[in-house]
Amino acid sequence: MKPPTGSGAMTPCPFPKRHPSELRRDDDYFMSLAYNQAIDAWNGDEVPIGAVIAHGDAAIAAAHNRVESLKDPTAHAEILAITSATEKLGDWRLNECTLYVTKEPCPMCSGAAIMARLGRVVYAAPDPKMGFLGGALSVHEVPTLNHLVQVTRGVMEADCVKLLQAFFQMKRQKEGGGDPRWN
Repeated sequence: MKPPTGSGAMTPCPFPKRHPSELRRDDDYFMSLAYNQAIDAWNGDEVPIGAVIAHGDAAIAAAHNRVESLKDPTAHAEILAITSATEKLGDWRLNECTLYVTKEPCPMCSGAAIMARLGRVVYAAPDPKMGFLGGALSVHEVPTLNHLVQVTRGVMEADCVKLLQAFFQMKRQKEGGGDPRWN
């Protein structure tokens, strides 16, 4: 019998959190914060994906996947971070913001990034099957969209891929399943 998902039955994340320098608020800095959110997701028995939204040189929102704990298929890190950022800024338009996420956004999250008018999305691990910002599809390049988001790929890719692979390997060992994309 499989242990219940979202119950904390997962082995604690073996990867340490990062402590980036506050002096250099660049893509690596913000992706490190997103990576730390992914570790929190793992420790909550969620797929380890984390997201941070930056406005200027400040992180204004941070979230990780909560699909299992909330029993909500829309509770992806990106959606939760976008909601938090819009509340913080008091506006649904996030033109001056950048979303940092540890895995390429799915169709829902890519659409939300466009609808929220994010200025830029930076992601680490590509997803050739479900990623919609360059993986399976490049929805951000549709010429008829009224908002085009800039996309940067591969920031901390190796570390984020390693985290995802380790998570699904552990899941397969414990539950006899897992996502083969991250083998």
